[in-house]
Amino acid sequence: MFTNKSMTSRERFINVMEYRPVDRIPNHELAAWEQTKDRWGSEGLNIHDLHWDWFTGEEYFEMDPKEYINVNFGMMPPFERKIIKKTGRYEIIRHKNGVVTKVLVDGSSRGMRSSMDQYLEFPVKNIDDFKMLKKRYVANLGSRYPAGWKGLFLAGWKERNHVLCLGRNCSMLGFYWRAREWMGTENLSYALYDQPELIHEMMEFIADFTIEVSRPVLEKTDVDFILLNEDMSMKNGPLLSPGQYKTFIFRHMRRLLDFLKTNGVKYIFVDTDGNPEALLPILMESGVDGIIPLERAAGMDPVRIRNKFGKGLRLWGGVDKMELAKGEKAIENHLVHLVPLIEEGGFIPTVDHSVPPDISLENFRYYMKRKLDLLKGNF
Repeated sequence: MFTNKSMTSRERFINVMEYRPVDRIPNHELAAWEQTKDRWGSEGLNIHDLHWDWFTGEEYFEMDPKEYINVNFGMMPPFERKIIKKTGRYEIIRHKNGVVTKVLVDGSSRGMRSSMDQYLEFPVKNIDDFKMLKKRYVANLGSRYPAGWKGLFLAGWKERNHVLCLGRNCSMLGFYWRAREWMGTENLSYALYDQPELIHEMMEFIADFTIEVSRPVLEKTDVDFILLNEDMSMKNGPLLSPGQYKTFIFRHMRRLLDFLKTNGVKYIFVDTDGNPEALLPILMESGVDGIIPLERAAGMDPVRIRNKFGKGLRLWGGVDKMELAKGEKAIENHLVHLVPLIEEGGFIPTVDHSVPPDISLENFRYYMKRKLDLLKGNF
């Protein structure tokens, strides 16, 4: 699996995805909580030594660089953000996506809250609401793309030695994610039964819109991967059945992925927390190349998933954040479990979501040190 030939970060990424020899496995991580940053600062880290954009890479921890083409797949115009009610303990806010939530203020750090919002209202309740909402999703708007991108960035994208992705994290939203954001999880779950016409129209629109926003960039350059954010699973399984996915999403997903791959996207990853295992065969049939972040608390052991689904499904994530909080021995025992996947390829280990504040700076540094040994085949 390993070679002595020195590689660029792009060569390294593609070779591991293709199960070819690498000088080492790419070193990637997702993110850290703002509260984690506060803790590590209190433990002696100069937080200004880091950029804290771990998707792009973090030199402090020797992460490989990635570049994200900053395309806006969101509403234009968005809703006006408005604080509807404010007390000393919570706020009720209408956000730019039209969703109204109750926000606990306690424990917040630099805008990041320590608990989930309580969701109160969503912009779509029926097909008439959706017809109005679609007016905020016009594809062919110049401001969706980086200013001057053809003159400033395009040549570098074409001659790159690093990994290039279309869209920042949580920008190219998938079918379930968008519908859930428009309706809410409970309302969407009912609508799958009670409003099938609305669901069919939503899914067709999502594919059409995503294709048309992607088209101007993909006509000019290829990219190494896209991350289709879905978050369609909870701890014990997906939030919709395989049958519902087949009925409402599959043909549009296949159409979208066919377009992306025909136009130079090499790998397509689906991002979903929880346990999407029941949906993985359908995702693979639609053209998905990999899954992230393999949340261990939901039973997504990457070794087991590889044994079940084979090399056709690349894996990204799978390091249990709860084990990292337990100290050096637990970290050692956890990482050694991943050695077979490192040797086989098609796998990039990262913490299975953002790094929470119960992980000390000492433990995280030890994890990164030993993970680098793992990535080099020296564990």
